[in-house]
Amino acid sequence: MPKGIIVHLEVRGGVVKRASLEALAEAQRLSASLGGSVTALAVGPDAAAAHAASGSVKLLTCPLEHWSTEAAANALAAALRAEDAAFAFIGATVQGRELAAATAAVLDAPYLADVVALRANGTTLEADRPIFAGKAVLVVRPVALPAVVSLRPGAFASNAPVAGAPGSPLAHTPDATALRVLVTALAAAAAGRKDVSEAEIVVSGGRGLGTPEAFQMVEDLASVLGAAVGASRAVVDLGWRSHAEQVGQTGKVVAPKLYIACGISGAIQHLAGMTTSRTIVAINKDPEAPIFKVADYGIVGDVAEVLPALTAALKAALSGR
Repeated sequence: MPKGIIVHLEVRGGVVKRASLEALAEAQRLSASLGGSVTALAVGPDAAAAHAASGSVKLLTCPLEHWSTEAAANALAAALRAEDAAFAFIGATVQGRELAAATAAVLDAPYLADVVALRANGTTLEADRPIFAGKAVLVVRPVALPAVVSLRPGAFASNAPVAGAPGSPLAHTPDATALRVLVTALAAAAAGRKDVSEAEIVVSGGRGLGTPEAFQMVEDLASVLGAAVGASRAVVDLGWRSHAEQVGQTGKVVAPKLYIACGISGAIQHLAGMTTSRTIVAINKDPEAPIFKVADYGIVGDVAEVLPALTAALKAALSGR
């Protein structure tokens, strides 16, 4: 019976993604119950930088000139076999979701996708997975091992990065000439822009703002709170904001400590992307808006009046610390 957990560390710009640190911390928490060890694996151009976050965990590295999901999936499968591990943990980022599905296909293994809670159940795991836009939770278990698990960003606690030892090369090195798809370049985000899937606070705007220029109010509130700016699908479809900011079933699924929805009615596809946020605040002039059914705090009012007042009040309160 295989034991242990392989955790994929996603490294971007020399920094390990928060979702990977959460996956690593959860693997360490569960390892005592499962009776196996935890091994980290970093693949890609920045693989060597992962040692800064691996701590005492064994780190395997698979350096590549360019990122390749195909190569990473094969490397993860090789690491699972080499370590006789039962699970592969992958943060469910945009890159991570693709990698998790590819790894499960390579291994012909069960895939527990986008889970928000994990428990040891004998020698295997039991996971909670939200369904129907968070209205229900599905409890799932793998029918065989090894299994692949993707963990929703923000749903798990993470440990502070601790400098570790340089990683050991993975015995399996993909043949770059045989790879069918390579990512040769990435478009850089605007300077200082936070990723909604990584941020602890997200302020999102919807069509209720009225105009694209009114999004400046969302930007102002996010600036005061040190938050990321999100958007509903409606305003992305209108061209007001980029798809990188879209929160929802067809955008990014987020679980920050605080989510503020401004002028968002709460369509089911948007709710699917943010209902696991720890605290939800909704601002909408329609008291019957569906967003209020999932909100912890609701403000019924015109966002054009509420947002400037809220921003000013928070700015004054935070500057007095």
